[in-house]
Amino acid sequence: MKTTARPKQLTVLGSTGSIGRQTLDLVERYPGRFEVVGLAAGKNLDVLFAQIERFRPAAVSVADAADAAALRARLPRGSRTEVLAGEAGAVQIARAPSDVVMAAMVGAAGLPPTLAAVEAGRDVALANKEVLVMAGELVTRTAAKTGARLLPVDSEHCAIHQALGGRAPEQVARLVLTASGGPLLDVPASEFASITPARAIKHPRWDMGAKISVDSCTLLNKGFEVLEAKWLFGIPESRIGIVVHPEAIIHSMVEFVDGSTIAQLGLPDMMVPIGYALTWPDRLTGIVPHADLAKIGRLTFREPDHQRFPAVGLAYRAASLSGTAPAMLVAADDVAVEAFLKGEIDYPAITRLLGEVLDSVPPRPLNSLEDVREAERLARAAARASIARSGQARRVG
Repeated sequence: MKTTARPKQLTVLGSTGSIGRQTLDLVERYPGRFEVVGLAAGKNLDVLFAQIERFRPAAVSVADAADAAALRARLPRGSRTEVLAGEAGAVQIARAPSDVVMAAMVGAAGLPPTLAAVEAGRDVALANKEVLVMAGELVTRTAAKTGARLLPVDSEHCAIHQALGGRAPEQVARLVLTASGGPLLDVPASEFASITPARAIKHPRWDMGAKISVDSCTLLNKGFEVLEAKWLFGIPESRIGIVVHPEAIIHSMVEFVDGSTIAQLGLPDMMVPIGYALTWPDRLTGIVPHADLAKIGRLTFREPDHQRFPAVGLAYRAASLSGTAPAMLVAADDVAVEAFLKGEIDYPAITRLLGEVLDSVPPRPLNSLEDVREAERLARAAARASIARSGQARRVG
């Protein structure tokens, strides 16, 4: 049966990254369902140029003015695609009229344009973890004022959104996020000091970037997801748990007050949560095959080991401190992981450094984007000072 509804207008922030590319691949798989009106990218001009040729968006944004000039020079004469630059350009793209904004820019850089989309009342398909981790209080407060809807793209939060089915928070006993366990799940803690960056980024199930792979090692990524869930679903961190599920078939669960548990199952493929967020409350047909549970055979679960992976506890601590504490944790982790990947600190020092930053920099109230940026600045400075001290101690030793 053919649909007569107009295509859904779509803006993609982070169009040249992994989620952005998958989003646009999905658009091509379902012709007539979407119209791409805006793209925001970084410095990958080759990929962005190809996307412009494929989708003819009204406007795009790139990292800086030099990249914008280079891109304009490549566009054919008479092109109707406006080329913008920098954070201001990405914010303009995010504010422009559209039905849904895919927020897939990586890291803290994605916060200003995503907040701009929320301020403009756009529905936001949220794939950027840092947006709610760093500024969940600010973003959700703004969404409540403007009527913007936040639709999760992270597979865990997409699963919870489906399992909740719009039920009120008071009906929920607990949210349960599943975790694969990461590449060090069964590695003895006695070996942690000798873990190399090459080993840390070798995930047994997924090929991810270096930063997120290290966060998977420490399980801090799962702690970040606790913070996301807190703000997305209005459930306090004390009612959000984590269970290790190596098969990654159950993507998360909701425990209700009557003793029932509803889980969302499926083959691990980001196309499903992308499609769900773009079309909710509808669904696209045939994105991936159904999971054959008889063939899979067995699903296993275990509690996370908080002694071996203390970063999870630091995320819960940041959640309870609230204010700018989560933003400080994200910024300190950026510095710590970069130092580890460069060989400046060992693997256990990542979590020690995060704890030191939370101890030394008191959190402040979170009322604006500038509060987030100041918290980032203070946390990064504290983290770098800690690394410098540890380096001096090693040299003295």
